[in-house]
Amino acid sequence: MDLNTITDVVRPRSRTELPAWTAGDAWLAGGTWLFSEPQVHLMRLIDLTDLKWPALTLGEAGLSCAATCTVAQLDALACPADWLAAPLINQCCRAFLASFKIWKTATVGGNLCMSLPAGPMIALTAALEGICTIWKADGSERKIPVADFVTGNQGNVLASGDLLRQIDVPLTALKRRAAFRQISLTPVGRSAALLIGTAGRDGDFLLTVTASTVRPIQLRFSAPPDAGGLRTTILDRITDELYHDDVHGKPLWRKAMTLRLAEEIRTELSGAARS
Repeated sequence: MDLNTITDVVRPRSRTELPAWTAGDAWLAGGTWLFSEPQVHLMRLIDLTDLKWPALTLGEAGLSCAATCTVAQLDALACPADWLAAPLINQCCRAFLASFKIWKTATVGGNLCMSLPAGPMIALTAALEGICTIWKADGSERKIPVADFVTGNQGNVLASGDLLRQIDVPLTALKRRAAFRQISLTPVGRSAALLIGTAGRDGDFLLTVTASTVRPIQLRFSAPPDAGGLRTTILDRITDELYHDDVHGKPLWRKAMTLRLAEEIRTELSGAARS
């Protein structure tokens, strides 16, 4: 869709060239949502393409993913053999309600910044204990866990003019065992519940609940929980008002699916630990 209110497109090549943020500005990365509907309040686009951030960087500390990394680039990543959680990358990429054509343009950062409950890149990076680096409008920098970055349905911690720079995933999280569960009302529908569990060598268990809730919810256990303990913790920690309500699933059903999928994940990871 043409954005016929845009009068200027700025293409900075470094942070120092980023223009002062004003009303009517928008960051442009993939633009798959930005160009999908009228944006009559916008007058200027700040195109991030010429910043040329490396899409993915593998280092001793883990994986660094630029906000401008596309879904296709992430999906194509060749992961080391000892990254036991690597299958989550492909599973979450395929949880998009989008075609492969969109993958080539849509960005990881854009999915986080849209902050939809069903955002699969939110689920992935939260479950892998990712840390967001935010370039603040005042020139400073802030780091925050992905699980805390999203605050609600289409809500996050970004203030006016803030820019999500990258997401860093620690190596320790990538080496954890993992289990993925996702459900939709229809075979190719938007996720109504997307849960990921990871387990460490010392037996700790981390459950990340997304899509069924308005924001990511993480439940951490120092030792593998039993079925009753997991269910009780979910019922205590995820109150009814946290379950999302839209055409893709009613809260009561999402709650039931969350409990069911969580138990499937617990059973899978407990079985893997015994084998």
